[in-house]
Amino acid sequence: MAEARNLDQPLWSPSAEQVAAANITTFREQINAQLGLELQDFAQLHEWSVAQPEHFWRALWDYGGVIGTPGNVVLEDREKMPGARWFPEARLNFAENLLRRRDAEDALVFWGEDHVKQRLTHAELYREVAHLAAALRDMGVVQGDRVAAYMPNMPQTIIAMLATTSIGAIFTSASPDFGTQGVLDRFGQTEPKVLITVDGYYYAGKHVDIRDKVAEVAAGLPSLKRVVVAPYLTAHPDISTIQHARVWGDVVSPFAHVTEITFERLPFDHPLYVMYSSGTTGVPKCIVHCAGGALLQHLKEHKLHSDVRPGDRVFYFTTCGWMMWNWLVSGLAADATLLLYDGSPFVAEGDILFDFADAEKMTHFGTSAKFIDHLGKLGRRPMDTHDLTTVRAMMSTGSPLVIEGFEYVYDAIKKDLCLSSISGGTDILSCFVLGNPVLPVWRGEIQCKGLGMAVEIYDDDGKPIRGEKGELVCTKPFPVMPIGFWNDPDGEKYHAAYFDRFDNVWCHGDFCEETDHGGFIIHGRSDATLNPGGVRIGTAEIYRQVEKLDEVLESLVIGQDWDHDVRVVLFVKLREGLSLDDALVDKIKKTIRANTTPRHVPAKVVEVQDIPRTRSGKIVELAVRNVVHGRPVKNVEALANPEALDQYRARTELDG
Repeated sequence: MAEARNLDQPLWSPSAEQVAAANITTFREQINAQLGLELQDFAQLHEWSVAQPEHFWRALWDYGGVIGTPGNVVLEDREKMPGARWFPEARLNFAENLLRRRDAEDALVFWGEDHVKQRLTHAELYREVAHLAAALRDMGVVQGDRVAAYMPNMPQTIIAMLATTSIGAIFTSASPDFGTQGVLDRFGQTEPKVLITVDGYYYAGKHVDIRDKVAEVAAGLPSLKRVVVAPYLTAHPDISTIQHARVWGDVVSPFAHVTEITFERLPFDHPLYVMYSSGTTGVPKCIVHCAGGALLQHLKEHKLHSDVRPGDRVFYFTTCGWMMWNWLVSGLAADATLLLYDGSPFVAEGDILFDFADAEKMTHFGTSAKFIDHLGKLGRRPMDTHDLTTVRAMMSTGSPLVIEGFEYVYDAIKKDLCLSSISGGTDILSCFVLGNPVLPVWRGEIQCKGLGMAVEIYDDDGKPIRGEKGELVCTKPFPVMPIGFWNDPDGEKYHAAYFDRFDNVWCHGDFCEETDHGGFIIHGRSDATLNPGGVRIGTAEIYRQVEKLDEVLESLVIGQDWDHDVRVVLFVKLREGLSLDDALVDKIKKTIRANTTPRHVPAKVVEVQDIPRTRSGKIVELAVRNVVHGRPVKNVEALANPEALDQYRARTELDG
């Protein structure tokens, strides 16, 4: 950076006017007035929200304008994790809350790379959902049935979700870049009655036809009664080889006269989504989330933590195989316009998302730490090439955003915005720790705990710690805890996933640290932490040092079992034209040693041509560790580039 660092100062602080105008300030003032409290700041608001969950979540119901009846009881069995029940008397419909508007303002604006552009008003969206919902009912879809989408992030996918959930059926999705087995590993467990898909998609300027894959998927799902194909690559795709298939237009046209939707108001904990874990340790877990929990939690995160206001234009770069898609679409309940993009984010040399931001007056720009890091490596400076006046907030997730990533955003993208690194996951369909429009942004730190989330950091003995690394836990129930796992009738797998480590406490599996500012630093997944000499080291600590080197594009680190201990092994992907020599190895090791500890220094540095990742962009240390140790890798269909694992097998560099 051109400017010298002042580590004692935040990178950004909201102005007094920004604080006064923020939704979270209005919410706090309303709480004070209604309940006779004197909550002065966010810290006090958070403390109250955790100590008085019944008051907090009921107030949020009202502030979010939830359509439905809350009932008289907010929380039953509040000491049980799992087992607590939220709003047991409530009745609501998720889709009804997202379709509250029927006006002529934009509801959805879609760019399919630079090939396709489409927009729908709120009135048009409602009408399209009405047509498809009637068609689904005609197909025999009822409450509890599953409707699966093998779709890009496009308007038809949102229409499909809203039509499904208006009936009380359960929606589940996968991205069209998944291979056949990956789709069957997911949908084969949940047995959908209807599959909604496309003929293909665009990526990096290429037309990718998926009709052969769809035919294989349809043949492998005996539960299917109908496959609905939305044309995307061509107006009239040939779908004759796909069982049960009809084109979208032919499915909905008999119901073009339908103008109203019958919303089934159902219990708060009625199943809404089935999500899938993305790991490579076996067949994906099927995580069931409920309608009321998802709605309340997302209203909180959009309106309070992200400061989404009516008319805002919210974007997140995501696929339909990642929970950030489910998070994004809930922005409709906050009266926002959704900006949808599908394809490569590096079209036009990485400019296209910023072109989108300017063209559509984006207010919230959601992306990944990987994208931010890669832009920096490319030397891009969007603030010099784009206006970005309307962008108030930038959100990053998928992996920890390192200090240099924070600094790059304020140096090269925009100086006056709230940069929110956020962390949670598929398991909770939301965040444990995230952004806050009324708090400063400190280098390398996630700003705060989520309201209503009793987040702590525990040491190995289950004692709360601060300023030290430990396990991220949540010590009290929250509404968006999963209902359970699909096909886990006694809850054994669900309990083992989150509650075996600490009794009656959710253990999330993140190796984390709470800072003096009340912020958080994620040091990597707990199951991927390194233990050389018995000392736990977070992988993110090493990545941060390595990837600030200009020569290194990406890296992956594992612990290799060696000589009755564990040694650190670092794999690096270098810039084109470079090769790993002794001088570069020495530079890498010296950089790590100078900025961390001698224990962080890798025993071996090995060059590879590719880093394996899940389809949501997360690197897969555990899969590589299994390959290095000659163990099988399960669920390789979860990987975007499974062929990359071949580069890690039988590496002679690791034999001595």
